Amino acid sequence: MNGLFGVNGLLGYFVAVVLLLSIVFGLGYAAVVTQKAQSNNPYVIENANTLQMTSKANAEHFKDAPKGE
Repeated sequence: MNGLFGVNGLLGYFVAVVLLLSIVFGLGYAAVVTQKAQSNNPYVIENANTLQMTSKANAEHFKDAPKGE
């Protein structure tokens, strides 16, 4: 019985499951909150023809859309 409720036994299993589920739900909640916040924050691509596949300069072509659009 000593190993059943020890850290390597049943109690350790439940602690690991609760820890993993709390991490999953926490990250899922953070993803939903971020998606809701960014869904009303559109951006405009200026000069789309000058974008390159891998370039750090591409960030200069993304601008926040005006609030009226």
